[in-house]
Amino acid sequence: MIYTPATKKAMRVMFEAHKDAYDKSGVPYVFHPFHVAEQMEDEVSTIVALLHDVVEDTDITLDDLREMEFSEEVCTALDYMTHRDGVPYMEYVRHIRENPIAVRVKLADLAHNSDRTRFDHMTEADVRREEKYALAMRILKGGEE
Repeated sequence: MIYTPATKKAMRVMFEAHKDAYDKSGVPYVFHPFHVAEQMEDEVSTIVALLHDVVEDTDITLDDLREMEFSEEVCTALDYMTHRDGVPYMEYVRHIRENPIAVRVKLADLAHNSDRTRFDHMTEADVRREEKYALAMRILKGGEE
């Protein structure tokens, strides 16, 4: 991970936003965006990875992030990353393809979300979600429409 002032600011925002949340396996949620960020190779993608669920899952808005002086490049990618209510999931995934930063981050996000070692046991719902994520990854890689 690249530790710049902007990256450290994103880490603080992400931690504060998710500090009381836990993932489906009971692990503090902050480890998920941190793991996704560790897969990135540049500053902008790292920041987007750290913040990728902040707008979707908390009260923080894109305008709030702009006020915090995150770059427009970061905010644009986060806008693509944010799945809005009423938008079918695969439509949302296809839209992400328009932004290369969002594609990189979403692929890492989906890979981590599909990592079976994160779960103590897999339910039918987990298997269905994993299949949905596999299709999303194929779409993002250009393999399916």
